[in-house]
Amino acid sequence: MIVDPVPSFRRIASEVWKPLTALFVWDCAVTITYYLLPFKAPSLPLTIFGSALALFLGFRSNSAYQRWWEGRTLWGAMINASRSLSRATRNFLPDPDARDLKREIVKRQIAYVNALRCQLRRRPIGEDVTRFLLEEDKGKALARTNPANGLLDSTGRRIDIARQKGWIDTIQQAQMEAVLVDIANAQGGMERLKNTPLPVQYRYLPTIFTHVFCVALPIGLVESLGFATPLGSTVAGLMFMAVLRIGDDLTDPFANTVHDNPLTAMCRTIEIDLLQSIGDPAPEPLAPVNGVLW
Repeated sequence: MIVDPVPSFRRIASEVWKPLTALFVWDCAVTITYYLLPFKAPSLPLTIFGSALALFLGFRSNSAYQRWWEGRTLWGAMINASRSLSRATRNFLPDPDARDLKREIVKRQIAYVNALRCQLRRRPIGEDVTRFLLEEDKGKALARTNPANGLLDSTGRRIDIARQKGWIDTIQQAQMEAVLVDIANAQGGMERLKNTPLPVQYRYLPTIFTHVFCVALPIGLVESLGFATPLGSTVAGLMFMAVLRIGDDLTDPFANTVHDNPLTAMCRTIEIDLLQSIGDPAPEPLAPVNGVLW
């Protein structure tokens, strides 16, 4: 997620220079052709086309932002549920009998959120997950089709072990299970966003309409703008293409790009809070890198 108050001009230029250059070349070609040919092309009703396209792109961008914000809301719920699980584990399980199990459940939750982050970003699960697990557990839950869900299931089994040993009662077990349900619901919502893209009409048609409009734009403006057509048409086309790109960037909030939710930073927040809750040293919060918080 870009956190700089003013985005880097270099980053913006790297994303738009190719279509912007192509648009400018086309605008120049249309302008030159207009003055060289003996006949003139009829004017186009660009106002009507542009208004309809602006409404379409605006609606699409709002839908994409809703997906991005829902992803952030679900991760906020995950942070809160992780803190609640850690607090319940620390307060319910007695010392010194259940000290090892208490620490294991808390560390497994840290491994769980990092495994979920890797799944959503389509990244391999590495040391940031396995270092929080016992050696005998590294090949079990992580071998499942959904490793994060495997870790959550095994956390539930450890809570049941605590109940069987008399360390917690059934009421306390139900309270901790309710937190696991909240965690599972948040994960399900994230997987829904990741695995269900915008409908093809939202992805394909706006791209086609925007490119057609940008191609027709200099033809409709050259009669009134003259030699200023390349500049005016390029600037107007850039605005439509920028809105189109905004929708593309926000559609997947877990795409591992500079525009997605800062999953790594939120996982670090959970790691800090949970390690401190059991008295272990915690790392520093993640800082932005070149204006981007990952």
